[in-house]
Amino acid sequence: MKPALSIVIPALNEAAGIEATLRALQPLRARGVELVLADGGSGDGTAALARPWVDAVAEALRGRALQMNAGAALARAEVLLFLHADTRLPPLADVLVLQAVATGACWGRFDVRIEGRPWVLRVVATLMNLRSRASGIATGDQAIFVTREAFDRVGGFPAQPLMEDVEISRRLKRLGRPACLSAKVCTSGRRWEQRGVWRTILLMWQLRWRYWRGESAARLAEAYR
Repeated sequence: MKPALSIVIPALNEAAGIEATLRALQPLRARGVELVLADGGSGDGTAALARPWVDAVAEALRGRALQMNAGAALARAEVLLFLHADTRLPPLADVLVLQAVATGACWGRFDVRIEGRPWVLRVVATLMNLRSRASGIATGDQAIFVTREAFDRVGGFPAQPLMEDVEISRRLKRLGRPACLSAKVCTSGRRWEQRGVWRTILLMWQLRWRYWRGESAARLAEAYR
């Protein structure tokens, strides 16, 4: 039987946490949701660890956009949800997504909560959610979902090394405003804590500003690294 929803999880060297991520998704899988891991050539056995917990593994070139497109090509459902490997969905995420699509949305995202000790991460998450509602631009951390028809109409994720979430949001906005679900996904604050929270906030603001001004994603990816 064809699933109503496919969750595509791009992963690269996530052996330390991939099983916990996938175990948390098993109740959705038991309800008929398809899970597809899109591995970007992990060298730590991520794909092997994931296989018992997913319906399919897509082998792709490294790069989140390329991996998500490869996973989408393998997925069978007419609604796709793209989930980062360090992010957890709310318990009834499948129901909420399918309800949003049934009421006319061709794409959308969840609100986000960022896990971590620094109090400012709560402020960052709140601002992310407010900015997304105002702008209609979603981030990958917010678990973007989209109908297959809309995904194909915009050509999938652009083959660029950064800001692929911003760019696909821009393209999808031409088809309709996103469904902004208030239920929260929970994402890891590890990159914020590793780089320094304030430094990361400043960096991301600078990168978004430069992208908005027309600077190439390749140059921005160099700055991000």
